[in-house]
Amino acid sequence: MGTPEVEVRRSKQRRRTIQARLEGDRIIVMIPAAYTKAQERNAVEQMVAKLLARAPRRRPSDDELVKRAKQLSDTYLGGLARPESVRWVTNQRSRWGSCTPGERTIRLSERLQGMPGWVVDYVLIHELAHLIEPSHSDEFWAWVHNFPQAEKAKGYLEGYSAGARLEPTHDAD
Repeated sequence: MGTPEVEVRRSKQRRRTIQARLEGDRIIVMIPAAYTKAQERNAVEQMVAKLLARAPRRRPSDDELVKRAKQLSDTYLGGLARPESVRWVTNQRSRWGSCTPGERTIRLSERLQGMPGWVVDYVLIHELAHLIEPSHSDEFWAWVHNFPQAEKAKGYLEGYSAGARLEPTHDAD
C-alpha cells in the first residue's frame, strides 16, 4: 500500500496540541495555525511515524481476516457462514467488499484498512451473510442486522463515501 498521502490542517483553536488520524488512504495531521514551517515539518514527521507504527494493528492480514470472519459468523450468524478465503484487494474502487457464494470467497477493499474495526466487521458480516442468502432479500438483511452496529457502520460508510465523493453502489456492497 505504500506511505499514505499526508494532509496538514491548521486550526486557530489549537494552541499546543497536534493530532493525526487515518482517513481512508490519507493521513490527516492537525496542528496549531501558529506553527512555523519547521514546527510543522517536525510535527508531521513525528505524528506520521507514530500512526504508521500503530497501523499494523489496524490492518489485519488475510489469515487474521479469515479468523475474524469465523468469529463473527459464530457470534452473529449462528456459525452458518464459513468462507474458504477472505482477503484484501486493491481493485475495488466502488465497493467495500464482495462475495462469490459458489466459491465461498470474500474480498475486502483495501480502502477499509485503517477504518474502525466495527466498520470492517460490518462489511465482513455483510459479505458473510451472502454465503447464507446470496441476494439482498429481507432474509439477508435480517442476518446482517444481527450485528448490533450495522446501522452505525452503514452510516459511517455512507458519510465516508459522500465526503470522498465516491459513487454509491445500488446494492450497498
